[in-house]
Amino acid sequence: MADYFTHFSCLLDVGTPQNAARALDLYNALMAENALEDPPSDGFVLSIEPEHGGSQLWMRDDVTGDPQSMITFVLHCAEVFDLQGRWGFQWAGTCSRPRVNAFSGGAHVLDLATRQTIAWIGTHGWLADHLAEGDA
Repeated sequence: MADYFTHFSCLLDVGTPQNAARALDLYNALMAENALEDPPSDGFVLSIEPEHGGSQLWMRDDVTGDPQSMITFVLHCAEVFDLQGRWGFQWAGTCSRPRVNAFSGGAHVLDLATRQTIAWIGTHGWLADHLAEGDA
């Protein structure tokens, strides 16, 4: 049997170490809410690491993660801390065994000021669409 994973690792600058500390509380509340879902999402891991600076949140998967829960968290931080500019991340979809069509990836870009998606791509759908164009 194969296991499927979603991997990502990125930083979000929330401006100050005080905001970063508050963001940890926001994260804990989100994860507590997530735990009530049936089934709960895979979530993500968040920490503040000295090598990234005191205002940077390091967000990543543990074994596998949920990019959508991270996007929800980032948009909430953008609102609470009045973040501006663009922010984005990449993810990889992997599989523990070689399987046809089991690998993918993607990227997502947000406008933090408007709290809107600017662009995103998922390679699995992209590949299928472009292969299907050859059949037309």
